[in-house]
Amino acid sequence: MAGAPFVPAEAHAELLALKSRGAFVCTRLDGDILPGTASGAGFYSSDTRHLSELVLTIGGVAPVLLSSAMESGHHAVINATNPWLRKGNCDWAPQDTLNVRRTLLIDERLFYQVRVRSFSRERLQTTVALSLAADFADVFEVRGTERITRGHILAAERDGDTLRFAYLGSDLARRETLVALDPLPARIVLDGQRATLGWDIDLEPHDAVLLEMVFEPRSVAGSRSRGPNPRRKGASAPIAPSQASALQSSTRRLERDDAKWDRACAGIGSDNALFDRFLAASSRDLHALMMPAGGGQLPAAGIPWFVAAFGRDSLVTALEMLMLNPDVARGTLQVLASMQAGSDDAWRDAEPGKIPHELRVGELARLHQIPHTPYYGTIDATPLFLMLAGHYYAWTKDLDTLAALRPALDAALGWIDNFGDCDGDGFVEYQRRSPAGLLNQGWKDSEDAILDSDGSPAQGPIALVEVQGYVYEAKVRLADIFAALGDSDAAERLRSQAHKLREDFNEAFWDPQEDYFVLALDGRKRQVRTVTSNPGHCLFCGIVNSDKAALVAERLMADDMYSGWGVRTLSNSVRAYNPMSYHNGSVWPHDNAIIAAGLKRYGFHGAAERIAAALFDVAAGARDYRLPELLCGFQRGGSRQPVAYPVACSPQAWAAGAPFLLLQSLLGIWADAPGATLRVDQPHLPQWLTSLDIRDIRIGDARVSLSFRRTSTGHTGFSLLEQKGDVRVTMSASTG
Repeated sequence: MAGAPFVPAEAHAELLALKSRGAFVCTRLDGDILPGTASGAGFYSSDTRHLSELVLTIGGVAPVLLSSAMESGHHAVINATNPWLRKGNCDWAPQDTLNVRRTLLIDERLFYQVRVRSFSRERLQTTVALSLAADFADVFEVRGTERITRGHILAAERDGDTLRFAYLGSDLARRETLVALDPLPARIVLDGQRATLGWDIDLEPHDAVLLEMVFEPRSVAGSRSRGPNPRRKGASAPIAPSQASALQSSTRRLERDDAKWDRACAGIGSDNALFDRFLAASSRDLHALMMPAGGGQLPAAGIPWFVAAFGRDSLVTALEMLMLNPDVARGTLQVLASMQAGSDDAWRDAEPGKIPHELRVGELARLHQIPHTPYYGTIDATPLFLMLAGHYYAWTKDLDTLAALRPALDAALGWIDNFGDCDGDGFVEYQRRSPAGLLNQGWKDSEDAILDSDGSPAQGPIALVEVQGYVYEAKVRLADIFAALGDSDAAERLRSQAHKLREDFNEAFWDPQEDYFVLALDGRKRQVRTVTSNPGHCLFCGIVNSDKAALVAERLMADDMYSGWGVRTLSNSVRAYNPMSYHNGSVWPHDNAIIAAGLKRYGFHGAAERIAAALFDVAAGARDYRLPELLCGFQRGGSRQPVAYPVACSPQAWAAGAPFLLLQSLLGIWADAPGATLRVDQPHLPQWLTSLDIRDIRIGDARVSLSFRRTSTGHTGFSLLEQKGDVRVTMSASTG
C-alpha cells in the first residue's frame, strides 16, 4: 500500500462499501454519511468526494438499524425501523411500526431509494428528512494531506426537480454533484453548500411510500468563471427525469457484468458452507474492485483510500487469482505497461523502465501538489510485473500478449540491471529522491517499517530481502518466455544471472546467529538484522537454498512470529514490535498467503495448512466473510475473535485474492500450459473440508474440472470431472 493512511484512530468505523468502475460509496452500516468524519465515508468519483453528508431521519429522529446486507459489490439493502415517535407529550407512532428500507446501487451514479412502509393499525402521518452536502475534497485531503491551495465551493442550487452542488477547483476544473429527486420534497432548504429535504408522508395501514434519489458526479475542465455564483456556458443539464428507466438500465448492465465475471472465473464449491461464502465474498470483492485505467482494467488496491491503479497491489492481486481468472493478469500487465516510465523524473521517483506505484487523477494530482501522476516510488512493482508475466505465461501460454509486451519486459529488465542496482553489487535497492515521495518503497512502506533490531531506522540505499527473491523468480520465468519467443541468448543470459543472484543472496542475506534471512542490507551493505515475515516471500520465489529452507520455515512458525491468526510482520521479540502498528507486528492476509505458498513449494505442507486454517477462522468470524486488509498481531490464545486494525481498507484487493492462492497451495496446483500439463502436488484438504470441486480451471486453451476428497485416514485424492482441450493432469502422492 502507500503507507499507513494518515487518518486519526478515532476515524475507525465499520463502513458499507460499494463500487462500480471508477465510482464508489462508503456509508455507515445504516446507510448514512455523517459530516465531518475522517473515516473516508462519502460518494467518490475520480479521486473526489462528491457527497460528504447523507443523513436520514424519520419524525425528526434516526431510524433504528435492523440489518445491513450487501447483495453484490455494487448493491446493498438496509432495513431499519422507527423508535418511539412523539409530538409534544403524545405518542403518534409506537416503535417498530414502520419499516424503513434503504436500497443503494452504484453504477457511475449512485441510486438511493428509501421505502417507508407502515405496519400500524391506524393511519400514520410523519416526515422523512434528508440532509445533503458535497465538500468536493480530494481523497488525499480526506486522508489528512494538508492543501496548499483550495478552490471555491458554490452555493447549492435548485433546478426543477434537480439539486446542483458545485465546486470551482484550483486546477481550473468545475466539479458538480447533481441530485435528481422523485417525488419532489415538500420542503427544500438550501444553506450554502448544504441542503435539507423534507417529505410529508401519510400512510394507511400497510401502505408504503417510495422516495428516490440519483446522485451523479460530473467534472469539466476549463477556465474558472468569475463572480460569487458563476454559471458556465453550456452548464450541466439536469439528470434525465426517468429515474426508474435509468435504474433498470444500470441494474441490467451490472447484472450482465456480474454474469460475465462468473463465467470467466473457475467455479469452486465444497461441503463447508462457510468456506463457500468466504470464497464467494472474495470473488465478489475482486470483481467490484476492478476499475478502468490506461485503456484497460486492473484491480484497485482497496476502499476507501486506494481506489486507483496501484502497481504493487494490482500485480500481487492478479498473481494470487491466476487459478480463478487469468484475464485479470493480462489486463493488469497491459495497463501498467502503458504507464511504464520513459524518462528520469526525480519529483515522481521515475526512471526509464520503472513500473508505476500509484496513479491519481484528482485536484491535488492535477495541481502537482502530489507526485502521483503517476508516482513511481516502489522498488518491487517492476520485478513483480516481470514475475506476473512469467506466471501468466505458465497458466495461459499466451505468447501473442507477451510478444506485444516484449518492449515493456525489456525496459523493466533494463531498469533492474541499471537503475534498480544503483551500486552494481547485483542486488536491487531503493532510496527516495522525491521530497513528497515515500521514504520506504517496499510493500512495508510506512516510515518506521525498515528498522534494525535495536529499533533504529535503516539508512539507504536499502536492498530488501524479498525484492531479491522477486528479481530471481522474474528472471527464471522470463527465460522461459524469451526462449519460447525464439531469443535463446536472452534466455540463457537470464538463467545465468538468476543462478548468480541466488548464490550471492544466500550468502549476503543469511544471518547465522538467527539461522534466518535478514530484512535488508543497508547503504553500507550491513545486514539489517530484524526478524520479519519478508523472507517468507523468498520461499515463494524459490531463491532459498534447500539447506536453509527448513530453518526459515521453522522461524516463521515459531511463537514469536506466528500469532495463531497468521504470521506477524515482525517478531514480538524485537524492540520495535507493536501488534497495533501497520507493519511492525500486525498480520496481513496477503503476506500469509504468499508465505503459505512458499512453505508448500518447499514441502512444508502442515505449516501451510496452519496458516490457511487461521485465515479461514478470521474470515468466518468477519462481517460478510471478508478477510481484512490487516489485523492486529496479538496472540490468539483463548480469544475467539482477532483484534481489528483501526483504519484498514475494506474491501482490499490482495486480501480478497489471498483465499485463492491459499487454496491453490493447499491443493498443490501448478500450471504448465506450455507443457500442456496441470500438476497436482500432494494435495491436502484440511479437517474442515471433506470435499471440494473446482470447475473450469483454465490451462492455456484447455479447461479442467477436478474433484478433491479427503479420506477417513486424512489423505486427499482427486478425480477428473471434465476435460476440454489438450491438457494432461498429473498428481504426486498426498500426505496425511
